[in-house]
Amino acid sequence: MASPSTDQPSAATPSATDLVRGADGLARCWWPGDDPDYVAYHDTEWGVRTRTDWDDPALFELLVLETFQSGLAWITILRKRDNFVRAFEGFDPATVAGWGDDERARLLADAGIVRNRAKVDATLGNARAVVALQDAGTSLVDVVFDAAPTTSAARPRTRDDVPATTPESTALARDLKACGFSFVGPTVAYALMQSAGVVDDHLVGCHVVA
Repeated sequence: MASPSTDQPSAATPSATDLVRGADGLARCWWPGDDPDYVAYHDTEWGVRTRTDWDDPALFELLVLETFQSGLAWITILRKRDNFVRAFEGFDPATVAGWGDDERARLLADAGIVRNRAKVDATLGNARAVVALQDAGTSLVDVVFDAAPTTSAARPRTRDDVPATTPESTALARDLKACGFSFVGPTVAYALMQSAGVVDDHLVGCHVVA
């Protein structure tokens, strides 16, 4: 999901704080702090899955959450995640693709999610784009994971080493837009790549990759 570096202190913070040992004694990347929701997400989801772990509904959920996170702290979205699952009925792209004015109005009136007209409209359109990919014999999973870097980058050691965009995320954003997706710039695309495990930006020394 969202690139956590957008939620946390700037890279000017001393690098000694980039790896933090929690109350459980485990060393983690700096960004979860001691928030239990963040810690659980960091430990069990962010960057740890592979292509075979995903299908289009699951990856569409990440795309929706990344879309709604844009301009907000990721923790805001994480704490509303169950509300998003309910509001979007489990994120089945075919279901959401068939929604019209009534469902759009329902989403815009739902205080449990983020009521942003542009993001709602983008999500409905993106669901239709997922279905179009499937009808063409491919998938959202294929498009996103085909954007993986062709060479392995060195694991980041500090937050300074974790990018907000990469050439691959720029290319992915371009490919998604060509397929009819919107609200998918290079930053959102890279955050999606991080959260899905297309790239792994856990720091050297983090217990998740130790």
